[in-house]
Amino acid sequence: MPAKKEKKGCGCASIPISLILVLLGVGYWGFMQRDTLLAHLNIRQFLPNNQQHQQQPTPSNPQPPTPTDLTSTPSPSASVAASPLEPSPTETPTPNPQASPLPTTPQPSPSPQTPWQKKEIRGIYLSRYQATNNATEKMIRERVRYYRAQGINTIIHGVWGNGCTMYPSQVMQQTFGYNSCPNEFQEQWLEWLIDEAHKQGMEVHAYFEKGIKIDKNSPIFDRAIAQRWIVPGVDKTYAGIDHYLLDVELPEVATFFKKILVEFVQKYPTIDAVQWDDYLGYHADLPGKVDRTTHLTNFVQQMIADMKKANPAVSFDLCHHNPYWSKRYFAADWKNWNVDRAFIQVYNDDNFQQELDYAENYAGVAISDQQLYRLKELVNNSKIKSILVFPSSGKPEEAAASIKKFTSINQ
Repeated sequence: MPAKKEKKGCGCASIPISLILVLLGVGYWGFMQRDTLLAHLNIRQFLPNNQQHQQQPTPSNPQPPTPTDLTSTPSPSASVAASPLEPSPTETPTPNPQASPLPTTPQPSPSPQTPWQKKEIRGIYLSRYQATNNATEKMIRERVRYYRAQGINTIIHGVWGNGCTMYPSQVMQQTFGYNSCPNEFQEQWLEWLIDEAHKQGMEVHAYFEKGIKIDKNSPIFDRAIAQRWIVPGVDKTYAGIDHYLLDVELPEVATFFKKILVEFVQKYPTIDAVQWDDYLGYHADLPGKVDRTTHLTNFVQQMIADMKKANPAVSFDLCHHNPYWSKRYFAADWKNWNVDRAFIQVYNDDNFQQELDYAENYAGVAISDQQLYRLKELVNNSKIKSILVFPSSGKPEEAAASIKKFTSINQ
């Protein structure tokens, strides 16, 4: 018999067609479900077309998978990772909330303020000539720094007094033929004072000392008498000196003062405030018993309005007797003057406690250097917002040193 021939081929012809169709269907189903199968097998990371997933940042402090993680079915959120809406790999990853913050250098906490330092204004008065006569720039700047070292934050310096200015004034020149009080000063003295104070974080308030009063030593005294600028009588409010009051009801006198004040706030635009005191008032004992309250109120209101129009940044302050005494004995109804701040002047100990009741309701209190023993009481009174000290002895440096000594108990 001839040798039996072996059949060539795979023998596929002998496979039933139905089985072939089943295998093709399973293969097609597997192809369509490959993402799900790969996710179960956790081998997507090895596929070449999955490099973008390898670039995603690895969370800090990764935790080992739990048994539940290994066996659970991926949640619907798992498919979001492959969505076209997922963030670009270049975006900054959200920090892990469990990550420890980087160490930082601790900042020293500021020292708590003492009761003295909490006062809004801790001021000292420097009367006329105390910084102007023969004062160099170096001297003026050193004095400012000295007062700051004593705990002072405001210098209230005389710029006017006895009918004339302590700085060169065009208004004085045009009115009287000379531009200031007799004085030996460098024209920049006030500019240096303001500049250094501001560098030290302090303020300068211009003190219109003696207000509308003059004495026989005033360079304008003879002119005022000749032109009848003086109201009748002598003001003997303070023993030892006779004062004469300029009549602000006269248009030429009122205009002179308004021009002086406007000129000042324009000439020194960075001044922080101007302050007038109880010399802005007519004593009740003047002859004739004339009530000048209304005239004085109208004058001051207009003067303040003119100043604010020229330089609205400057505060108009007043240091006067309490409102009752001011109106009753000095025709000074200052509650209606539109002042920015009012300080109650208590330069003697008569009715001191009663005066404090007023001071607590206004900007603060003014005392003399003879009353520094009261500083502890005033400093510890939180209702007293500011404290001003007038060196009646004429020695402001010594007064400032005493202020520091009396307030050191609260440091």
